[in-house]
Amino acid sequence: MAEKEVSEIPFAQQDLFEKGIAALKKNNLDYAITLFMTVLRAEPGFYQAREALRATQHKRATGKTSFFKKFVGSASSLTRGQVALRSNPVEALAVAEEVLNDDPGNVAAHELLATAALAADLPKTAVLSLEVAFKQKPSDRKLALQLSEALAAVGNRARAERILQELLRGNPSDPDLNERLKNLLANRTMAEQGYGALEGGQGSYRDIIRDKEQAISLEQEQRSVKDVDVAGRLIADYEKRLAAEPASLKLMRDLADLHRKRHEYDRAIEYYQLILTTGGVNDPMILGLIRETRTARFEYQEKQLDASAPGYEEQLAAIRAERSTWQLEDAKTRADLNPSDLHLRYELGELYLKSGRLSEAIAELQKAQNNPNCRIDAMNLLAQAFAKRGMNDLAARKFQEALKEKLVFDDQAKELRYQLGCILEKMNKPQEAIEQFKLIYEQDVSYRDVMAKVDAFYAAQG
Repeated sequence: MAEKEVSEIPFAQQDLFEKGIAALKKNNLDYAITLFMTVLRAEPGFYQAREALRATQHKRATGKTSFFKKFVGSASSLTRGQVALRSNPVEALAVAEEVLNDDPGNVAAHELLATAALAADLPKTAVLSLEVAFKQKPSDRKLALQLSEALAAVGNRARAERILQELLRGNPSDPDLNERLKNLLANRTMAEQGYGALEGGQGSYRDIIRDKEQAISLEQEQRSVKDVDVAGRLIADYEKRLAAEPASLKLMRDLADLHRKRHEYDRAIEYYQLILTTGGVNDPMILGLIRETRTARFEYQEKQLDASAPGYEEQLAAIRAERSTWQLEDAKTRADLNPSDLHLRYELGELYLKSGRLSEAIAELQKAQNNPNCRIDAMNLLAQAFAKRGMNDLAARKFQEALKEKLVFDDQAKELRYQLGCILEKMNKPQEAIEQFKLIYEQDVSYRDVMAKVDAFYAAQG
């Protein structure tokens, strides 16, 4: 397995990664971690996502989790990770990240992650964790050797040499260390003099490939297709190949992705539809890509508008109205085709709520709350729908029901409690309302306008 750049991963994962970065910038850290973990499950070698996840973990660390909870949870997970390491290093990577999500300084988790990364041939990923572990345990010989090996693999031979030289100061006659350093110095010399490219006497790859046009095509396929001219040449090449291989689903997918990168969304959708027609199966992944492409088209249309031009607000409103209509129709179609899929019911209920169709929203969200994976979210929206219909007592009960099922005081719990407080204010129950705001105040004074509400309450008390 090789480590990958953003241009080398599927577009769907790129999109999730970008959403994760946006969530990180907005300080929506739990959501960002979920997105980065999803991306890394699909693409374990995507190094930029690994870096972004690590940054999010450290930013999220607040020290509020008790030592006992961290210890018990991480010990169980690390045991599971060690078992996975024997046969599935990629699974061990994911387990280690689960521990680091709650405890980003956990040395044992970093050691597990680094060992799994080296086993999966992901040296940059290994270095990321080895640096943390080695800083905490600088006298650990095994860690030092792992870090030196990983640094050499990613091209940082100078630092790899310094680590080995430091170990040799403590044991200058160690034959293993001397051999490692000798090999490292030899490899560095070869790399600096350009011999690495000629290893085996085969010369550069351009000398091996006789057809220079094929060499250019291979290079273009390995690099980002951000450049419009390069993408255009690849599209022309793939279209010729598709004419000769009309049943090639891979060529259709490549063409769809290239058109999408060029913001030619209608052409991309045509190729995705062609995949469904040719394959004869409603592939859920391709259907998802079609929906993502339609969404991307609306977003691109918005970006192309000139905010200073006359009629900007009307044009923007028209695009958003068209998008909302399509999203609602698409969600209803999918929900009708999969009536037992409660997550689709949640999605449909949310869209009904946004469009102001409260009766339909309530009906869908009442079904969706039976899905344990989105139960609290559904209850939250259901309470909001009740509130918008003026059914404040029902809304308050639903918020309270949702809060009973919250085991941690996270951002979702704060939002539920805040909404409950606002409903209680509308019900002319100021004392009960302020108790909700005070509970948030004790944990996070910067949440919304909680500080102002609580301060005003105490000021009124004299």
